[in-house]
Amino acid sequence: MNRELTATSIILGLTIGLIMTAATVYLGLYAGMTVSASIPAGVLAMGFYRGVLRRSDAVLESNIVQTMASAGESLAAGVIFTVPALLIVGAWNDFAFWPTTLIAACGGVLGVVFMVPLRKALIEDDKELIYPEGVACAQVLKAGAKEGDQSGFHTILQGLGISALFKFFSASLGIFKGSVEKAMFVGKSSIFGGGDISPALLAVGYIVGLPVSLLVLLGGGLAWLVAIPLMGTPAGLENAAALDVAWELWSTQVRYIGVGAMVVGGLWSLVSVRKSFVSGIKALGGSKETRKDLSPSVLGTLLLLNIVVMFGLYHSMIGSWGFTLITTVAMVLASFLFVAVSSYVVGLVGSSNNPVSGMTISALLGTSALFLVFGFEGQSAIIATLGVAGVVCCAACSAGDCSQDLKTGSLVGASPRNQQIAQIIGVLIPAFIIAPTLTLLHHAYGIGDKLKAPQATLFASLTKAIFGDGTLPMDKLWLGAGLGVLVIFIDEVFLKTKKFRLHLMPIAVGVYLPVTLATPMVLGGIVQWLVKRKHPNRDEGSDPGILLSSGLVAGESLMGVLVALLITFKIDLAISGISSGLQDALSVAALLGLALFLKKKAQS
Repeated sequence: MNRELTATSIILGLTIGLIMTAATVYLGLYAGMTVSASIPAGVLAMGFYRGVLRRSDAVLESNIVQTMASAGESLAAGVIFTVPALLIVGAWNDFAFWPTTLIAACGGVLGVVFMVPLRKALIEDDKELIYPEGVACAQVLKAGAKEGDQSGFHTILQGLGISALFKFFSASLGIFKGSVEKAMFVGKSSIFGGGDISPALLAVGYIVGLPVSLLVLLGGGLAWLVAIPLMGTPAGLENAAALDVAWELWSTQVRYIGVGAMVVGGLWSLVSVRKSFVSGIKALGGSKETRKDLSPSVLGTLLLLNIVVMFGLYHSMIGSWGFTLITTVAMVLASFLFVAVSSYVVGLVGSSNNPVSGMTISALLGTSALFLVFGFEGQSAIIATLGVAGVVCCAACSAGDCSQDLKTGSLVGASPRNQQIAQIIGVLIPAFIIAPTLTLLHHAYGIGDKLKAPQATLFASLTKAIFGDGTLPMDKLWLGAGLGVLVIFIDEVFLKTKKFRLHLMPIAVGVYLPVTLATPMVLGGIVQWLVKRKHPNRDEGSDPGILLSSGLVAGESLMGVLVALLITFKIDLAISGISSGLQDALSVAALLGLALFLKKKAQS
């Protein structure tokens, strides 16, 4: 019998998971981004089992390791996007240990509990959902376990080394830029162009393919090449640079078009998976297939326990029994909704493009509207709204990660039940280090100051606008909702039977996120399209491009963690004296060179 949920795999998974969690907390607050832990953890696990224990039969144990490690990383992302908003709005003076820990732990567990009924319907039965990172991670594990021919594993290591070096040159030495951006005025309009210099985004574009990458770019084009130029230069920025005008308009106005589209896309995604979810619920009755999962009694017990814990926490934070009951109900319903949406969306566009921030904004706006209907306002309403958003964000992040991990497990022959147990352990233990890490970083740097915490700052602004003295660009929200309805109409009426579909969520993601993210993705998608033209019948399992891309994602992720640690310990390795123009040229040339290398390797 193959070993899987062993003491070694649990200890190794928790060790890597705790490191990844702490690093993700810092990196997310510092740069507004996180690093994916699944593939790096899989690479580390296979390296440990093969290099230290001299075993090549540890695919299932390594899968448990990456499941647990990525659980902690995804949980940290959910917390840092939301919980610091409580401090920014002045509701908290510091990060209280138990409230922060319980929001994280309960949100993470709810993500697993609500995702389990969807596993068979989404991951095994729905062939349109590709779960790109899950597939890539499975390739990593399979390649690392092969005896004899180690070309696949060497390809992954090659990609890992190249990407890690690339990231080190960028984030630590400063030879490459993280992004190359240019803007100019045409009349009073700012015209923007640019792209992130990221091997990981190039690789994600290769993995998800050209159609999805183009949809993300379409959304970015609508935002940056249509909406921003049409808005001209706002009052007070007449003397600002074109680049500053473009970013200001996007951050304060245009990105809310994406939020409105995401709300519609989220609701439509739920409608789209309604049959799959119902079949998943029915399947919990005890058939042979669903006995692979945690039992309904276990799931029900975990759900009830989480509801009781969060009810108690909400009451301690806001004080009113009635308000607490409404808050708890809103939290459960919103978590249920966006877990389903997140589990579906990551299968379509991947975890790297999962619009968790947009889902959280949707939950925040919906919860706020509910509270306003009941007449709740002031500081208690802000605390309750952010308390709901925190749990929902953790649940959505955890569910997306769990979906990718279960896809990996299905491809390597793992037990879903064992993975679900590992996911829960991987959520609960790291939850206890998040509050101390937040406290340490806040005292050292100041969250909202040197650590910008961009998502949490946005959520703080939203709640203050709703319940305080701020304002929301409601016209942009409604415009985005209208855009979402229009896209769904065009797709369902004109493109439903076509090969190319106009999926709303990637378009909404493109509007909501900087267009610079889409540029390297499209480059990777073009490379994959060219490779497929030469090898039309080759499956993903034998595509060297998938393996190399997996290594590229892993390398940037691992080096991102290392650079975060260097920053934490104030180790500055930046090379001074390199002009901005030279940096731009070197950055673009390096990314294009990497794309050509990926193409050559994939066509071999």
